[in-house]
Amino acid sequence: MLGFLKEPVVVTAKINVNLVALTVMGLISRLWGLCYPRAVVFDEVYYGQFVSLYMKRIFFVDDSGPPFGHMLLALGGYLGGFDGNFLWNRIGAEYSMNVPVWSLRLLPALAGALCVPLAYQILVELHFSHCAALGAALLILLENSLITQSRFMLLESILIFFILLAVLSYLKFYNLQKHSAFSGSWWFWLLLTGVACSCAVGVKYMGLFTYMLLLATAGLHFWHMIGDQNLSNVSLLCHFLARVLALIIIPMGLYLSFFYVHLALLYRSGPHDQIMTSAFQASLEGGLARITQGQPLEVAYGSQITLRNVLGKPMQCWLHSHTNTYPIRYENGRGSSHQQQVTCYPFKDVNNWWIVKDPGMQQLVVSNPPRPVRHGHIVQLVHGITTRYLNTHDVAAPLSPHSQEVSCYIDYNISMPAQNLWRVEIVNRESDTDVWKTILSEVRFVHVNTSAVLKASGVIGASLPEWGYRQLEVVGEKLSKGYHQSMVWNVEEHRYGKSQEQKEREVELHSPTQMDISKNLSFMAKFTELQWKILTLKNEDTEHKYSSSALDWITMDTNIAYWLHPTSGAQIHLLGNVATWASANAAALLYLCLSLWYLLRRRRKIYDIPEDAWQLWMSAGGICGGGWAVNYLPFFLMEKTLFLYHYLPAVTFQILLIPVVLQHLSNHLCRSVLLKSMFSALVVAWFSSVYFVYCTFSPVTYGQPALSLTELKALRWKDTWNILIRKQ
Repeated sequence: MLGFLKEPVVVTAKINVNLVALTVMGLISRLWGLCYPRAVVFDEVYYGQFVSLYMKRIFFVDDSGPPFGHMLLALGGYLGGFDGNFLWNRIGAEYSMNVPVWSLRLLPALAGALCVPLAYQILVELHFSHCAALGAALLILLENSLITQSRFMLLESILIFFILLAVLSYLKFYNLQKHSAFSGSWWFWLLLTGVACSCAVGVKYMGLFTYMLLLATAGLHFWHMIGDQNLSNVSLLCHFLARVLALIIIPMGLYLSFFYVHLALLYRSGPHDQIMTSAFQASLEGGLARITQGQPLEVAYGSQITLRNVLGKPMQCWLHSHTNTYPIRYENGRGSSHQQQVTCYPFKDVNNWWIVKDPGMQQLVVSNPPRPVRHGHIVQLVHGITTRYLNTHDVAAPLSPHSQEVSCYIDYNISMPAQNLWRVEIVNRESDTDVWKTILSEVRFVHVNTSAVLKASGVIGASLPEWGYRQLEVVGEKLSKGYHQSMVWNVEEHRYGKSQEQKEREVELHSPTQMDISKNLSFMAKFTELQWKILTLKNEDTEHKYSSSALDWITMDTNIAYWLHPTSGAQIHLLGNVATWASANAAALLYLCLSLWYLLRRRRKIYDIPEDAWQLWMSAGGICGGGWAVNYLPFFLMEKTLFLYHYLPAVTFQILLIPVVLQHLSNHLCRSVLLKSMFSALVVAWFSSVYFVYCTFSPVTYGQPALSLTELKALRWKDTWNILIRKQ
């Protein structure tokens, strides 16, 4: 029974020495001296703030993209024991001892290091020689810009890692298609493709470009499968469903999970709350939740409420009034109604309280039982402190003369009667009998007499002059001018009014609410709102010293100074390897010219290269050239501040095209032994120049050793490069 123990247990394994050596070299190049400099480097000042917020579980919104990349950076901080206590206020600030610099920079560095063996594997899976694959990996290894970007708390190296992993996984899946369809390894690589694509998109939306490329490639390959008569209809359906599951459904589910974890971690109120709706804010611990906890859910006649404008940008504001009136005449000579001002005020204030009144009754308290207000009901809104009614009429608004002025009505005993009836329209209702709910309902107030809609025009750019205390304008806007979120309001604070007498009511309005009803949002409601904010909330783009245009990237006419030592000449720059970038441009141009030449010749039934070589040439171009195009060309359509690091995913694909073109030239254009030998010698000389450039710029890639004034001037190979030279 134990006879198997008589023989030794032998385990054999095939080890690709090239792959191991490349991985080790990649790790050394990215991890060496990772804690240097122990100071904030360029965009670490930006991402570090989010890491600190994760450590403290404080909610934030970053309009640059989804949260997965931020969570990975925060994971590094968590593993290093970071408590989040550091003031990320300037580039170059020295890190305090509680900041685990090595841990925070570790994951980007590991991702950058693993891009080296991934490049090797991609070329192998594209059926190029191991020599060509080794060349591609070494070019990635010696690319100064990728090294610089990998060694700091930045997201580009993580993005590129997931992009390359997605490409490699798809190529492995595709190569298993003919002989091992639906095998375990086939499923593994197909599922990993979808997971890697989702992770790439979750790090930055730039990952969508490669995801779309792989979806298009998978669609093209499946289209070819449809023409295969050896596959039954059932088999084709199974292939189709497998691809939909792995490349669409699972990535979408994983993308949702990033937000689920993000929202689960960040449950505390913070500085970014104000751009979210009241319902979202109330779901966070602290902040608005402390104010709104226990409020009545249903708005009733007699309710005391504050109304927050849903748009919430550029700042949140609440419907507000005070005793001051509009000036009799404005600066431009136009007259006003001289009624009490109504504004949108961006701060909490007792003058933000209003009372919902039934037009057919005089009481300003909630009856027992309460009579809820429903969609379509007519109400009057009474200002809590001044007891004047919200009103609008055919008088031009102060800053928006094509809209109606909104005021609180003062009876001057002239021929201008009150027009203070408003119809409540619940925008997000499920039925026409919906009850108006605190926080959850988004409502419009439509003026009964003129059909104008109550609108906070000030939130989209109009604030009143000094006579209006620089508060934001509120107007009555005709519905014919279209719908806008600035026309939508929600009840934020709410209590059931109990005091009919004005003095008692004022005391009541100053006191906090103490009732108990929960208003928790579902995850999907939170996700939808947060996703919409990320996509639509854009900070004002301003010119940056190191911003550039997409055209500058190809010729590397720009650089970015990441860090400068406070006393010595040591500095770090984002600069590419000039030899590699120039070669990548030449390879892309040569690939395009040769492809057009071959296409024209094939149209004339002249076949210069074998069919298998043609298919190899086109598939490599589709992945490498296509990867460059989809990650580069969209930037010409973007209206945002651009930086050189935005080009790094594209240039990575372009670098992979270099060995593709070199092997093709060697195999098909160098026909004689002499030509092949000469070509090989040229390749060696060229690669030596790549290594020379890498070594030359290593001091500004790693930040050490510090260079002298003369050495720094010698590195300014282009007049457009901003190498920092201290004045003597």
